[in-house]
Amino acid sequence: MTRIDVDSPDDPRLDAYRDLTDVALRRIVEPAQGLYMAEGEKVIRRAIAAGHRVRSVLCAARWAPSMEDVVPFATIYVAPDAVLESVTGYHVHRGALAAMERPALPALADMVANARLVVVLEGIVDHANVGAIFRSAAGIGADAVVVTPTCADPLYRRAVKVSMGTVFQIPWTRAEQWPGALDTLRSLGFTIAGLALADGAQPLREFAAAGHERVALVLGTEGDGLSRESLAHIDMPVVIPMRGGVDSLNVAAASAVAMWELRRDGPG
Repeated sequence: MTRIDVDSPDDPRLDAYRDLTDVALRRIVEPAQGLYMAEGEKVIRRAIAAGHRVRSVLCAARWAPSMEDVVPFATIYVAPDAVLESVTGYHVHRGALAAMERPALPALADMVANARLVVVLEGIVDHANVGAIFRSAAGIGADAVVVTPTCADPLYRRAVKVSMGTVFQIPWTRAEQWPGALDTLRSLGFTIAGLALADGAQPLREFAAAGHERVALVLGTEGDGLSRESLAHIDMPVVIPMRGGVDSLNVAAASAVAMWELRRDGPG
């Protein structure tokens, strides 16, 4: 472990941590540099447990001892709170940030080879929703997640934080072809179900009770839901019956309900 005290926000050694609140910038910078940010001791520990490599850590002095225990093999930059906030753009209240090596994504067919339930996210742009869906996938028991080219980055700092690091537990990849990836999943034996307020949609519990051997559950954007192109590539639209004049749930909440119904030990 190498500890380096830094007292200037302009220090180039902190460039990996710069402007973390600029989503548009970080969306470009992080994949281009092959990194992502893990925030907080618990999340950093989960990233390391998943086999991800730490490039460096940035923290305040009071957090340095605990970080030395978590990452005894990494460079730790220690800076005053004012420097941390100036560099990152916000108050780093979770103690530490780690710049992590972004892992290579698996091929779709390889990733789902032994999967029964796969969750597919089409164009979901809110990182909190993406993180919450990954947390539900880990907690309820989905086997893998596929994100479309327009979906938010599951390894963006906020998505990782909301997922509580469970994004590292669930195999995931980004579809190279969309909606062609749905045809690929079908060719691999998956029944493609899309949560949608569409004519002829089957109640979710009925679909779950049919006992499909392998299911790919497709979730659409926060505002418009599944695109017409995606609806043309699914086998069955499914719906969560609602009461009280409410037509649908937030996509993260809906994903949890759907995964619960489709979990390995069956509906009910």
